[in-house]
Amino acid sequence: MRLKRRIHRFTLTAVSAIMLLLPVSAHAATDTDSPAPAPVGSAVAEHGALTVCGTKLCDRNRAPVQLRGMSTHGLQWYSQCVNDASLDALAGDWNADVVRLSMYIQEGGYETDPERYTALVNDLVEKVTDRGMYVIIDWHMLTPGDPNYNLDRARTFFTRMAQDHGDKTNVLYEVANEPNGVSWSTIKSYHEQIIPVIRQHDPDSVILLGTRAWSSLGLSEDGSETEIIDNPVDADNIMYTFHFYAASHREPYLDALDRASDRLPIFVTEFGTQTHSGDGGNDFTMSQRYIDLMAAKDISWVNWNFSDDFRTGAVFNTGTCPGGPYGYDSLKPAGKWIYDRLG
Repeated sequence: MRLKRRIHRFTLTAVSAIMLLLPVSAHAATDTDSPAPAPVGSAVAEHGALTVCGTKLCDRNRAPVQLRGMSTHGLQWYSQCVNDASLDALAGDWNADVVRLSMYIQEGGYETDPERYTALVNDLVEKVTDRGMYVIIDWHMLTPGDPNYNLDRARTFFTRMAQDHGDKTNVLYEVANEPNGVSWSTIKSYHEQIIPVIRQHDPDSVILLGTRAWSSLGLSEDGSETEIIDNPVDADNIMYTFHFYAASHREPYLDALDRASDRLPIFVTEFGTQTHSGDGGNDFTMSQRYIDLMAAKDISWVNWNFSDDFRTGAVFNTGTCPGGPYGYDSLKPAGKWIYDRLG
């Protein structure tokens, strides 16, 4: 165990420090004004507005950038793990660049109370923004696997998100978590209907597009990245998502990620060191091979997940949330491993 963590990489500006003390309604009142500057030394202050240049995610100077960070668990179950203290730790002690807010649609999520979950995501976007991290708004559709099942809900939700956050430089939209059981052409049709909804209010932010077979580029249903290469979505500032769990998804998946990243802009918006259930034993050796590949090719990544769920893929020991602390001593083995790679 490391004895001393390096000094936090940023200090909150006076404006940001004040924002942290304001209630949600006060945050909302500032949305019509220019966004506050990102905290000095933070990821957003360093890189600014992101864009897609060729197959790379690039910063304000069109230089390739690799974001690294954490995904929440389902907000309907573990929103108590995403609070001021845990986000302070993630931005400072953990040195994360990006937070993925996983809002499930089914399984007790958005469809049960759209206004509640819209307000929750809005609040968390502001909290992440105040700390100078990028934020992925994750439309976490999973079952049913056809994203078109939730098309009307998605139109409503992403209209609100783009209206509320389209002036920010740190927001990315992940519009379909893990499509499954349907063709790429069906998924592509969904993307082609949702992208204009966002672009009407946010013409520039990066949009992340789910791929076939649980965002495996089709591999988990006997496909490959060629189906996207041969039939890409015609839009700017888009990236395709890839998910893997190292104990389950081995060399064929690693090789596909390597190949695909030469032809397509890829963002790994979810991965774990365990099996695809997010549980079981950790394969840190295979995980490191993925980490090394993603570093070599500037592929951004987000680890699953920032919660105290009982499964091995949840980074915190059960019972850590909501009181913390959220440092190294509260982490399971997978949490310690990912913490060390973020540092």
